[in-house]
Amino acid sequence: MPLPRLVPATSWNHLWSSPALRPLQTLVRSAERGPRPVVAESFAPGRSPAVERCGAAGPRAEVRREPGRGRVPTIVLGGFVPDAGEQVFLLRRFLLSRGDLYAVVYPKNGFSLDLLCAQLDDLVDDLRARGQRPVVLAVSFGAGLALEWLRRTRERGAEAELAGIVLVSPVACTADLIPPAPARPSTLVGRVLKPYFDSPGEPAEPVVERSRLVFSRMFEAGAQNRVALARLMSRPEIEQLHGAVMGTIRGLTARGAWERVRAFGAMRSPLEYFSPALLPLAAAPALVLFAEREDAMLEPASPTAFAFRRALPAYFPAGSTTEVRARPGSPPVQHASLIFHVAEFLVPLRAFYGRLPAPGLPLAA
Repeated sequence: MPLPRLVPATSWNHLWSSPALRPLQTLVRSAERGPRPVVAESFAPGRSPAVERCGAAGPRAEVRREPGRGRVPTIVLGGFVPDAGEQVFLLRRFLLSRGDLYAVVYPKNGFSLDLLCAQLDDLVDDLRARGQRPVVLAVSFGAGLALEWLRRTRERGAEAELAGIVLVSPVACTADLIPPAPARPSTLVGRVLKPYFDSPGEPAEPVVERSRLVFSRMFEAGAQNRVALARLMSRPEIEQLHGAVMGTIRGLTARGAWERVRAFGAMRSPLEYFSPALLPLAAAPALVLFAEREDAMLEPASPTAFAFRRALPAYFPAGSTTEVRARPGSPPVQHASLIFHVAEFLVPLRAFYGRLPAPGLPLAA
């Protein structure tokens, strides 16, 4: 099937020059008084007992910490691409006003689901030892990782000590994107990922290259709303973001892509969680955000969308679900579009963080 024809990437060089007014910039940047450069540094917990017990081979994810001004840190798990830092590029100022920001950057040349879950165990335990409970903000595939981590935590009879959980456009199992055979995927991403599951081993380079091309073009397609982006970012910011995202897509190796997809295939559907030993997943406040155009990414029978739209209290008793919609006259909000629809996502995120208990205070029963 031919790929969609989109405007070339060079259009990014002109996004900054729009003469449009910038009312959205005030909303996005209101959490601080002026521009703030990215000063994220690699972070590792003082101890890593879960990783040591895990024994899984493969490269570890890198955790990049950026110091914030509040007492509620946020751990960000991104989707397949871009990396977590780019995923919240326009949200970081808001998140930093609440506390430190920990962006989990997946390795480019491999991926281990067991190791990633162990790293989350150690990171959350390290924060707890310092008197902090984080919010886990997880996007698309990253939301599936967060759910798998929470499920495994409950399976061993424990519960993650979190201040809150935010799942943006959650994708938690293969059935969310690829229907059972012989049906064909109804979305472009589903068709791109299916060859990975049809192959018994690491896919051929043409399969991986097609994946890179599709994800690159999807990102470029979101950039076509020049006026909206010019309201939100300066020219250096646009160039920085574009270079980072394209670098991530190009830098992902064939093995790295295959192991991410294989980890995705190992995740259990939320519909399989129904057991007193697993549910609820957490008592912490939870927010599940669906975009108004999830149908462009998710299969109509997506188990995750069905579970959280119909039975969220079973998973998160203190949870709520919101559909993020564009304002009249604006392009519809797409799956996990935290960059191109940041203003729409920021509204429910502000409200959610504003309702969190103050650090040191117990959660309501």
